[in-house]
Amino acid sequence: MTTDPNKAQLDALSDRIEGLKKTSQAEKPRGDEHYSGAQQGWRMVTELVAGLGIGLTIGYGLDWLFGTLPIFLVIFTLLGFAAGVNVMLRTAKEVQNEQMAKAANEKD
Repeated sequence: MTTDPNKAQLDALSDRIEGLKKTSQAEKPRGDEHYSGAQQGWRMVTELVAGLGIGLTIGYGLDWLFGTLPIFLVIFTLLGFAAGVNVMLRTAKEVQNEQMAKAANEKD
């Protein structure tokens, strides 16, 4: 039986590949699990603008449908703003709870 003269090189290459696979598969923190302050701020701004936009659209639609003065536009814009602020506060509380839980885990 003949031996392959490159067997030692192939074995060394195989070991090197396996080593690189293990280091690349090591557990890394996922980027989507950690949100920066800017990302959280933009999320809150988006929630507020979405609430305003939905309220504005509903109010304008009702005004157009009933042919009224912009009374529904004003009412639903204010309701949309209130809903957006409510969602922003809920998000802020969620972020605060996550940070408190993280601090408590690090403390233990």
